[in-house]
Amino acid sequence: MFIDRIDIRTSAVLLDVDGTLLDIAGTPPEVRVPARLREALRAVRAQTDGATAFVSGRPLAELDRLFAPLKLAAVAGHGAELRPTAKGDAQRYDARIGSDLRRQFAAFAKAHDGIILEDKGYSLALHYRLAPKLAAAVHEAVAAACARYPASSLEILMGKAVVEVKSTAFNKGTGVRELMTFPPFRGRRPIFIGDDVTDESAFAVLPEFDGFGFSVGRRLPELAGCFPRPRDVREWLYRVANGVGAPQS
Repeated sequence: MFIDRIDIRTSAVLLDVDGTLLDIAGTPPEVRVPARLREALRAVRAQTDGATAFVSGRPLAELDRLFAPLKLAAVAGHGAELRPTAKGDAQRYDARIGSDLRRQFAAFAKAHDGIILEDKGYSLALHYRLAPKLAAAVHEAVAAACARYPASSLEILMGKAVVEVKSTAFNKGTGVRELMTFPPFRGRRPIFIGDDVTDESAFAVLPEFDGFGFSVGRRLPELAGCFPRPRDVREWLYRVANGVGAPQS
């Protein structure tokens, strides 16, 4: 596979989490992180001199809890939060979702069995994986709620059995662009792996850094390659942890 020929020592490894590193679960709290994956990520971080980061829609605190005791640099909350180093402080956008929209989403979730509201602070997500027949109703409710706001202020993200709303002030692409200005990422070629439409903004900025994009589960012609499943992404990381991707001098 092409990605195995990339020298990991001169790269920055940027990883989406849900649907990329980890298999999608019925609800976000049900996701589990294999112990072997934590060890592999620790090894990759060492091989890249710290230039390994999560790029996720999850809040930073949630990423830290999920992967504890491992901490990585991160673009979190779809770009709302940025932590350039594992031990550094996070930068945050002051662009939280308004209380009126939050009340509307909460009322919809309460009125429909199987609909789960995930409040991330910087975004709101309605999950319908447990009630797929309500997909159209979720989309309509979100569109109606957001129609009351200026189109330039809110972005609707269509994910896998989820619809999410956030501010237009940031996205994964803006987060990756800013992350790449900080050491140890600065001057490296990014490898970004993502699975969803929410990752497309990150794919879009990779040419600015001569980087490589890899999708999961769907082929995109402008990218360097595709992993069939999250399990295959994990297997690649396990190979990297064992020395593949670090050619001998």
